[in-house]
Amino acid sequence: MLTDDDLYLFNEGSHLRLYDHLGAHPMSVGGKAGTHFAVWAPNAERVSVMGDFNGWSKDGPDLRPRGRSGIWEGFVAGVGAGAVYKYRIASRQRGYRVEKADPLAFLAEAPPRTGSVVWDLAYDWGDAAWMAARGARNRLDAPIAIYEVHLGSWRRNMAEGARPLTYRELAAELADYAAEMGFTHVEFLPVMEHPFFGSWGYQTTGYYAPTARYGTPQDLMYLVDTLHQRGIGVIFDWVPSHFPTDEHGLGYFDGTHLYEHADARQGFHPDWKSFIFNYGRPEVRSFLLSNALFWLDRYHADGLRVDAVASMLYLDYSRKPGDWIPNKYGGRENLDAIAFLRRLNEEVYHAHPDVQTYAEESTAWPMVSRPTYVGGLGFGAKWDMGWMHDTLRYMSREPVHRRFHHQELTFRMLYAFNENFVLPLSHDEAVHGKRSLLAKMPGDEWQKHANLRLLFGYLYGQAGKKLLFMGGELAQWREWQHDESLEWHLLEFALHRGAQACVRDLNRLYARERALHELDCDPAGFEWVDASDADNSVITFLRRSHGGDETVLVACNFTPVPRHGYRIGVPQGGFWHELLNTDAEVYGGSGQGNFGGIEAQPVAAHGRPFAISVTLPPLATIVLKAPGDL
Repeated sequence: MLTDDDLYLFNEGSHLRLYDHLGAHPMSVGGKAGTHFAVWAPNAERVSVMGDFNGWSKDGPDLRPRGRSGIWEGFVAGVGAGAVYKYRIASRQRGYRVEKADPLAFLAEAPPRTGSVVWDLAYDWGDAAWMAARGARNRLDAPIAIYEVHLGSWRRNMAEGARPLTYRELAAELADYAAEMGFTHVEFLPVMEHPFFGSWGYQTTGYYAPTARYGTPQDLMYLVDTLHQRGIGVIFDWVPSHFPTDEHGLGYFDGTHLYEHADARQGFHPDWKSFIFNYGRPEVRSFLLSNALFWLDRYHADGLRVDAVASMLYLDYSRKPGDWIPNKYGGRENLDAIAFLRRLNEEVYHAHPDVQTYAEESTAWPMVSRPTYVGGLGFGAKWDMGWMHDTLRYMSREPVHRRFHHQELTFRMLYAFNENFVLPLSHDEAVHGKRSLLAKMPGDEWQKHANLRLLFGYLYGQAGKKLLFMGGELAQWREWQHDESLEWHLLEFALHRGAQACVRDLNRLYARERALHELDCDPAGFEWVDASDADNSVITFLRRSHGGDETVLVACNFTPVPRHGYRIGVPQGGFWHELLNTDAEVYGGSGQGNFGGIEAQPVAAHGRPFAISVTLPPLATIVLKAPGDL
């Protein structure tokens, strides 16, 4: 039930647990079982509840307004869990009448149906051990290797018409696979209810309801619970940047632009043809802040990846001159969105200091992942979109041309520690004609696979947390298709099994070697050996652990020419052990390498007192560890 304090905090923009009060909550009142309904519709002159319990009568039970809060509420006896309903809203504006889904429903009908479902969120969690210790797994000095997954197309039931697996069917299979592959976290493309399957969840209508395509809220909880019990963290993709215009959704909710800006220059997104939240409206802030905390509170999420942050930050994002409204200082920055994002991160880390927030921010906005008290946005980490685009552009070039584009590899290190970065090879780079990772690579079939393994080795050697979209590890030939399963049959072929094994071993190496993860976000953890060998298209660099007590050398050869006797300066003598070679025969490579390692000689090179003369295999990454550090 709603107290006066709830109403005050809601209207102030400071209510952080709206889901406990708005929406539909089964309960007993005066000995009668039923459901308490509450919805925000300040411009309504009448709000009633209609559903399968009253034959969808438009003259269903009326809700009553709560003072001047804009909230309508009421108890309807005899309505229990499983009942399907909508709100019938009669607006003060021009006789507007509409039937709306509940913005805070915990469950919706499976699309294409659009009704809300009365539900409770009771679940007996079994992940207490994970929750008690997860802070150490989510820290920025921990290994974080994220497997990005679209639930509807990771694996399908081919015996039943290639239908998507349910949350419960996915649970054991996905948890086993992620653990076997060495991923530390799984990130789900938006699980929130969305009417158009082809939006992949990014056109959200049910912000508090996991999509019913795969089961109930408890089924999703079971999936998260299972992953946690296998030691895998869970990140939810979250979309506070825009929402679709479907009539049953949030748009024009009570005959006014309630959740979105009224002016299309601020309230309508030209690219996605969707509405933009009004971040300056207090009640909208309460709705979104509560929603972020909802997935952390009730679904035990270990992090939120916030989609399309750049579209929130800039008033002129994807707009032509004259199609946007400057802020009060005449600038292009969206001051309300900035304030909201800062508040979001403050509240998330206050309530759950053991999680992370990740910003998909595609511009050079400063201090995205720096604390709000120094002027930052307060995110835990930021996707390095520049690295992704530069690297994939470079890797798509024929090796003979790479020497002329060496800066596409080296430029990143000019800004690599300005933020806490995640290095993504994401879903956006495997669709819409961009081709799969494997198909982007030049050369014949063997060279394409070698290039892909080289890319993976470079990814895991670089400073930054890791993210790989599903299917990349299988070396899929075709682009990702959201309505089909991954091409698991490719594992019948040795080169594809080799790519998968390479990713698995890189994940395990990354987690095992402190030098490869502890200082991912600290310049003390990275040092160039040679960034200037463009003629050979080779880069070499060192990674170090806290205190510099462990050192790893990474060398990448971006040409199909093996480099024998290639001299690399190293900081100490002794035997440097070869930890991984992406050209190993077990991965489908040519098997060239250094027979387990090589002895450093007291010969100065690259400004260091010792040197090793190694074989750099063709189109390969090798990783060696300093003596005494094993």
